[in-house]
Amino acid sequence: MKYKITAPSLLKASVKLPASKSICNRALILNALSYSPYEIQNLSDCDDTEVMVKALDSNDRDFDIKAAGTAMRFLTAFLSKVVGEWTITGTERMKNRPIKILVDALNSLGARIEYMEKEGYPPLRIFGSALHGGEISLAGGVSSQYISALLMIAPLMENGLTLHLEGNIISKPYINLTLQLMAQYGVKAEWDGQTIKVRPQEYNPVPFTVESDWSAASYWYSMMALSRNAEIELLGLFKNSLQGDAAGAKLFAQLGVGTTFTDRGIVLKHNGNSVKKLNYNFVNEPDLAQTFVVTCVLLNTPFRFTGLQSLKIKETDRIEALKTELRKLGYLLTDSNNSILEWNGERCEPEAHPVIATYEDHRMAMAFAPAALVRPEGIEIADPEVVSKSYPHFWEDLKMAGFVVSSDANR
Repeated sequence: MKYKITAPSLLKASVKLPASKSICNRALILNALSYSPYEIQNLSDCDDTEVMVKALDSNDRDFDIKAAGTAMRFLTAFLSKVVGEWTITGTERMKNRPIKILVDALNSLGARIEYMEKEGYPPLRIFGSALHGGEISLAGGVSSQYISALLMIAPLMENGLTLHLEGNIISKPYINLTLQLMAQYGVKAEWDGQTIKVRPQEYNPVPFTVESDWSAASYWYSMMALSRNAEIELLGLFKNSLQGDAAGAKLFAQLGVGTTFTDRGIVLKHNGNSVKKLNYNFVNEPDLAQTFVVTCVLLNTPFRFTGLQSLKIKETDRIEALKTELRKLGYLLTDSNNSILEWNGERCEPEAHPVIATYEDHRMAMAFAPAALVRPEGIEIADPEVVSKSYPHFWEDLKMAGFVVSSDANR
């Protein structure tokens, strides 16, 4: 299936954004570890959160987390300390996403985890038991989800956990988010330089409400940047957010979008400012990279983005996916060092009828949807249902804002 999206003459929307997936999935693990009697409020209904809820609520011993990378990492660590024998698997893409670093770390801390098929990749067989914990070293450049998975179970290890992060630490805001949420559940950690220490201690159950998702907000910022006539209000976002992707507001200010905070959320307006070239290191906000790449080329704003090393191991190789799909629209991007993506304004002949492939990646679909605002003929996006991974109501919200979203089945 594919959708064709065409833009309204006036884009007008007041949007209730989905809850933060990053916060939901951490809070679910912490709620379980604290044996909390409280139900988490404003939980996301996205795929990634639903598979986590289903796994934590079930009496099963075999779990299929589909395409949910966060659930794979967090549940692998969680199940390693729950007494019993468990298996965890996912989609074919998930079976090709590496997990060896996390498995090796857990096994060195007293876990017993085996590979059921290919060495270093899911599916896994986990023999859960008490973990002795101790001291380990990890490269700071690995996915922050590995680090967060270890940190959340650390206080329940017999000797706690001392984690030495070697080299450059990427995605620091996500590690910070994990530690701040752990603190809300009563667990203190010490982060000094390259070392994080979590002593043995108990979690305390607390009532918890999830804030809206700043990553989801980025697509509406992109629409404001690309539109000539728009009124956009985003509900449930707060100035003092725990989410690293809240940094997107300041970055979009350089692409002409201003942010006003209200007691309901935020209002977006054109601010009249726009840089000639955007340079930015996305090491702390990798999930915003696709949005800014697509927005910049459509604004005809050259860019050089660094710190993209984690994009290679996301739902797809996002660097290659962006290069391939933007070539269809007539833009030639270059990459280097597996971590840098840039565009100097170079163009090529666009395809006559481009269809954007989404590679089982929700962010590809949502990052390209705003292209409808600068293409009179609109934009076609394949497999649009992938948005269910993080923002199930994305297409309905676009329709509410005045976009025409039509399925090829109805054309």
